[in-house]
Amino acid sequence: MGNMRISPLIAALASAATVAAHGHVDHIVIDGVSYQGYDPTSFPYQANPPTVVGWATAQTDNGFVEPNSFTSEDIICHKSSVNAGGHAQVAAGSSISISWNTWPESHKGPMIDYLAACPGDCETADKTALEFFKIDEVGLIDDSATNGFWGSDVLIANNNTWLVQIPATLKAGNYVLRHETIALHSAGSTNGAQAYPQCINLEVTGDGTDVPAGVVATELYTPEDPGILVNIYTTGLAYTIPGPALIAGASSSVAQSSSAITATNAATVPGGSAATTTAAGTTTAAETTAATTTTAAATTTAAATSQVTSTAVVSTPTTLATSTRAATPTTTAVATTAATAGLSVQSLYGQCGGSNYAGPTACAEGTCNSYNPYYYQCIASA
Repeated sequence: MGNMRISPLIAALASAATVAAHGHVDHIVIDGVSYQGYDPTSFPYQANPPTVVGWATAQTDNGFVEPNSFTSEDIICHKSSVNAGGHAQVAAGSSISISWNTWPESHKGPMIDYLAACPGDCETADKTALEFFKIDEVGLIDDSATNGFWGSDVLIANNNTWLVQIPATLKAGNYVLRHETIALHSAGSTNGAQAYPQCINLEVTGDGTDVPAGVVATELYTPEDPGILVNIYTTGLAYTIPGPALIAGASSSVAQSSSAITATNAATVPGGSAATTTAAGTTTAAETTAATTTTAAATTTAAATSQVTSTAVVSTPTTLATSTRAATPTTTAVATTAATAGLSVQSLYGQCGGSNYAGPTACAEGTCNSYNPYYYQCIASA
């Protein structure tokens, strides 16, 4: 299948669907209090965007960092990232619920969390000097499921929410939480993996004494790492999660569940205090997506049909089932499509071809690129 192009007119009509394929961290919840993240699809266009705990980025299309950029500053906290203007406070040993606005089921891959200590305020820290240590990771959980059941599938099953625990022995101070998923649907080809790092400023409290050693983000991965250059459509896959090992005493993940939002709070600026909390009754619609309690297997979202519920403790990701599954995936297109005069087109970063794929093959923007026989994707033109 060759590259396909579509007219600027159709591209303009479909532009509203462009950002639907991927996602970003919308908000976090700590002890029931919700803090706004950075919205790259709207904040860059506002004259006075709010001060939030999430780092600003230039990825207005909810895009990704490609492996060829893993040695650039973009891999630290996403494209052209700028320090968040404020932070949230969390006690060592507590958990943070990280809520994405959306995530496509086809973009399977690991969930990884790092922390880096800031020498002073994280709001003014030099991002290139931050040294990250890994506190959480979940990769391939079940190889017998179609295309595998991954950490990203747990995220989706848990209402697009990921729960990460701050180490109980961590020394009090300021830290950057680097939360990340790496989409592997095209990783069988060189430069095909897609990294989505998201950074959040934290002030950790407690009486711990540990500040684990870390590495600068530009040294976390290489394009040839077995967890980066990998064909996930093979039978009996043994997946190696990329990056350094977990710090001593850390578990691969805590039991996943959503957190109830009882109040909202503004980010705390350096030397200041957080704004007065707002009752949960006035939280925004985006904030109320962090639902409480356990989601039973019978009501788990369709994206996670492998009987893993939102409260299940995730098994060690490197302990894999040996069951055989078909190499040909039946990935369902997640990106929103647009139709003009009977012509259905796919949005930027949406699937546009591959074995058993029956969706649109023309791209509203960019070109349809073949990564492997199973997955073609609309990507931005060079």
